Amino acid sequence: MARKALKLASWTGMALAASGFFLYSNKYLDPNDFGAVRVGRAVATTAVISYDYLTSLRSVPYGSEEYLQLLSKVHLRSARRLCELCCANRGTFIKVGQHLGALDYLLPEEYTSTLKVLHSQAPQSSMQEVRRVIREDLGKEIHDLFMSFDDTPLGAASLAQVHKAVLHDGRTVAVKVQHPKVQAQSSKDILLMEVLVLAVKQLFPEFEFMWLVDEAKKNLPLELDFLNEGRNAERVAQMLKHIDFLKVPRIYWELSTKRVLLMEFVDGGQVNDRDYMEKNKIDVNEVRLSSHGCCARDAHRGQISRHLGKIYSEMIFVNGFVHCDPHPGNVLVRKHPGTGRAEIVLLDHGLYQVLTEEFRLDYCHLWQSLIWTDMERVKKYSQRLGAGDLYPLFACMLTARSWDSVNRGISQAPVTATEDSEIRNNAANYLPEISQLLNHVPRQMLLIFKTNDLLRGIEAALGTRASASSFLNMSRCCIRALATHKKKSTCSSFRRAQISFSEAFNLWQINLHELILRVKGLKLASWILAFLCWLLPTPY
Repeated sequence: MARKALKLASWTGMALAASGFFLYSNKYLDPNDFGAVRVGRAVATTAVISYDYLTSLRSVPYGSEEYLQLLSKVHLRSARRLCELCCANRGTFIKVGQHLGALDYLLPEEYTSTLKVLHSQAPQSSMQEVRRVIREDLGKEIHDLFMSFDDTPLGAASLAQVHKAVLHDGRTVAVKVQHPKVQAQSSKDILLMEVLVLAVKQLFPEFEFMWLVDEAKKNLPLELDFLNEGRNAERVAQMLKHIDFLKVPRIYWELSTKRVLLMEFVDGGQVNDRDYMEKNKIDVNEVRLSSHGCCARDAHRGQISRHLGKIYSEMIFVNGFVHCDPHPGNVLVRKHPGTGRAEIVLLDHGLYQVLTEEFRLDYCHLWQSLIWTDMERVKKYSQRLGAGDLYPLFACMLTARSWDSVNRGISQAPVTATEDSEIRNNAANYLPEISQLLNHVPRQMLLIFKTNDLLRGIEAALGTRASASSFLNMSRCCIRALATHKKKSTCSSFRRAQISFSEAFNLWQINLHELILRVKGLKLASWILAFLCWLLPTPY
């Protein structure tokens, strides 16, 4: 009997050892990919974070200095645990973590600063896995399709990675290949997140984060379909073809599938890479003036920031079709091969938000009201967009400015370091109200918030936070969008002519208002400024 038991134990040991060696050596199998491991890790992390918040703050008076300091430490510990979970579970978890890390002015800084590292810690598939995906989707081996194919990816993201390759006809292309395990894991991961968010809501009823799960549930299937991404790229290229400083890489449909996307290869540096711009001497043919009337050393960065603002104003206010992932890795800048001017290259078209006409027009009215400080209309259109009684908070979240600045006029003075710090601190202090607001606004607004914060992050990296000039460019797009809608809504030729005249007059007012700002900046004769101010009432 003892001999049988020893024999059984020996065979069991050998089987376990062989299984362990197989798992260790097999590149397709990773313990992190097993459902039980992923679920257990996520549940344990959620439990530890919840316990930390429940116990660490219990004995400290709410709102006291000690409470705020302790809360910051709990935020930081929890953010690090959440970041470790995302890195370990990868795929969908990294995607959601990146989304949270982009909400600079909506979530506590401890979370956003910690989760930002997820953009540089995305998983990388092995070449074996890349070859397998290409073979399964295109039916051929890499050497049959390409003259050369770089083994080292140009970049890796949460859902895919991109390789540089050369076709047999000599065209240089970028090949985007989906991580092989993401598709199968995504739906289970979202279900797991939904259960965990509901569990946390039972412990902390004031925090409503179901909006995050709803967004992932809606958007991930679209992002995992590369044919959808290709269609988005072609649509936005056609939509913005009149913007000569925008480049959208061409799609090669003959070698594209749901998991493989072939694009024109376009070289460039990330939009926040100051060294790249200086090294390549990008000429933007426009000088930005400082408040003292001298040429600013970062003129090219200011122009690039304004170019990006114009592109997104066209998307949001005029077309209602918005690229919602403008982090620096997806926005490149290069010198145009023909003209030598600065050109923005927009990549990764998997995530777009389509705005309804009602939402787009209300959003236009709201920004017009914010720019020209019409507080009654700010309240009206904020409430139309679902803000309710929290409309002051909504306006602050939208502009990333304090309520005092909103009341004084966001185009009147640039944001200061003190105000920026105040806004970030308020993100922590008003977290329950912010989560409540995000749960009640239209779903379209959620990706707009994310897009706004990503664009502000680029501006901050370039040192070009939104100026009066950028707000006036937004206002131009709003005026055009509202005029186009009014003309579509009338059958009268006379009425359309009236609308066109009013549009032209309002745009002329903005141009003159911008000239006033330039004159003021240059400190020209004060009587000219006074005369122009008298001649021109505040445009609206």
